[in-house]
Amino acid sequence: MTNKRRVNDAVVGATVLGVLVVLIGAILWVNQSSFGDRSDKVLARARDVGGVNLGNPVVIRGVKSGRVDQIALGDNGWVVVRLALDKGAELPAEPIALMQSSSLFGEWQVTVMSAEGLPNDRELRASIAEARGASDTLPGALLPDIAQLTAVAGRIAGDVAEVAERVRTAFDDSAAMELRSTIRSVADVSSELQRTVATQSRNLDVVGADVQRGVRDLTLAAALIDSVARRVDASTSRGEIGAIVTTVQQAAGELLTTARQLRTLSVDVERTQVRLERAVANADSVFAKVNRGNGTMGLLVNDPGLYQQSDSLMIELRALVADIRANPRKYFNLRIF
Repeated sequence: MTNKRRVNDAVVGATVLGVLVVLIGAILWVNQSSFGDRSDKVLARARDVGGVNLGNPVVIRGVKSGRVDQIALGDNGWVVVRLALDKGAELPAEPIALMQSSSLFGEWQVTVMSAEGLPNDRELRASIAEARGASDTLPGALLPDIAQLTAVAGRIAGDVAEVAERVRTAFDDSAAMELRSTIRSVADVSSELQRTVATQSRNLDVVGADVQRGVRDLTLAAALIDSVARRVDASTSRGEIGAIVTTVQQAAGELLTTARQLRTLSVDVERTQVRLERAVANADSVFAKVNRGNGTMGLLVNDPGLYQQSDSLMIELRALVADIRANPRKYFNLRIF
């Protein structure tokens, strides 16, 4: 009984040891642990590593070439990731490290690639440029995972739905009627523009004909100018131009003399005008006094009684003349010796 119990204990112990060995091996396999230094260590830094954890694969040109060995917080808000690369794994030229999601089930990986193949994303390039530091540290950046892209797509879809609702609200029946009216107006304007273009085309044809006639007239004018120039040249050779210039100079002298005389006459006229203005002013003053009744002339002009008396005097004079004609002896006594 004792021996059997010992055998059972030994079997149980061996089983437990075997299970422990299997568990330890599984853990080491899952964590990709290795004994001895059989990997190259490379550091990378980024502002955020997202869902990257220890043991996540490192991919170079699409091939798994290592794993994430360590993640630690660095100075100035940086996250330092140590990559354990397989022996013989060659880094590309100007290497960078991108932390990204590798599947829809939350698995992450670190992709080491050349900076030349970096996507044309302004924010991503700015993050890589900011992460550049020491030569032994790879600049890194975080690519958005599927969840973030889905959230962004959801927000975009919500914005699109809101815009569509606003568009539907804006384009009601009245807006549709206004839009149809606008389209009709545009059609009318297009027709009017077509008619205008046709009219202007005909006008351009007329203008073109006028331009051709103008060119012909200019050609004739050029020929006439050439003929005149030839005549002038011939006249110059015979001395006629000199005679004309002399005559023009004499006429200019006479015009200058006439202008001087006109200037003197203008001065005299100005003086006469001043005197005439003075005479008019004096006459105006006299007429004003006469109109006010000042002086003898004013009394004669403005006194109606004088007019009435003069009228009576004229009547009496006429009666006297008539009486003299009728009875001259009454007034004249002629005696002849």
